Amino acid sequence: MPLTLDHLRRYAIARSLFKPTTLMRAIEKLGFVQADPIRAPARAQDLTLRHRVVGYRAGELERRYPRLALEEDFFVNYGFLPRARHALMHPRDARQAWTPARWKQAQAVREFIAERGTAHPREVDAHFAHGKTTNWFGGSSNASTQLLDGMHYRGLLRVARRDGGTRVYAVREDAVPVDKTAIDARLDALIDLIVGKYAPLPDASLGQLVSYLGNGVPQWNDARKPALLRARQRLQRARVEGVDWLWPADERADGRRWKPDEQARLLTPFDPVAWDRRRFELLWGWAYRFEAYTPAPKRKLGYYALPLLWRDRVIGWGNLSVSTGALHAQLHYVDAKPPRDAAFKYALEAELARMRVFLGLDE
Repeated sequence: MPLTLDHLRRYAIARSLFKPTTLMRAIEKLGFVQADPIRAPARAQDLTLRHRVVGYRAGELERRYPRLALEEDFFVNYGFLPRARHALMHPRDARQAWTPARWKQAQAVREFIAERGTAHPREVDAHFAHGKTTNWFGGSSNASTQLLDGMHYRGLLRVARRDGGTRVYAVREDAVPVDKTAIDARLDALIDLIVGKYAPLPDASLGQLVSYLGNGVPQWNDARKPALLRARQRLQRARVEGVDWLWPADERADGRRWKPDEQARLLTPFDPVAWDRRRFELLWGWAYRFEAYTPAPKRKLGYYALPLLWRDRVIGWGNLSVSTGALHAQLHYVDAKPPRDAAFKYALEAELARMRVFLGLDE
């Protein structure tokens, strides 16, 4: 039987929405959890993990992070990775070179943090009085904050924890330089991590994600294209309705094990099921867009529309908010109205009940 989009839909959903497990095991299975600061009604990392971790509550990752073998850093986007996989990207050289004066400044801050064990940006700013600087958005921010960001990116510091959402830093041990053979092996492992999270992938989406990997390993920019070519040779490939799809070599996209369940799920825009907008449109036949940064009059779906998955279809979206301790859900459907199947009504009610528990609204 030839591979079809129905096979790919079931495969994409079932392999990603695995049976809920412990927090660390879920992150190991995902390989990477993208982070985003917007709360609508919770942060993206929490909305991703609530489907995959038994009894997960909003904010649990931040609370437990200091005790887990995890790191915050750039990969293809910013987020959380198991420590062993994070180590594959270092030592990292940033695209923008620092002057000797900047390095001297960074070394002084690193020694300050080493003496204290950990440091909040406010403490660094109070001690060094670095002043203000222009940030990436054209506004003004503390120069100490920008310096700490750069030190974290270069592997001089790690995020030890967060206080009220603000990163608190500790010194990170210097990574050992790697030779050419090791670089190729690391890039292969990082691309396999990408595929493991987002498969099945249209070939063009794999190319896009490998280009994003330049955020994580800018020092190996020249080696990324050969690594992509190697990946295309070792992965499973099939052409379905004119599109080349790729997935891990040890999995069957048409396997009988891939059976989506009966749950309705509201997904974050950054969930691996929904993240790839190209794949989303190919699998579900409509265009989903993340519109938080779109001017309100131009939004079609809403500020933070959560794709609504039921069985093996994304049938609409919801905009959720919390007011006076109650959850409010505005739901919209691609077909203008919800499915007539009574099972959907019960599945949706159960999903909203799970959301209330996740947000702590029933406590």
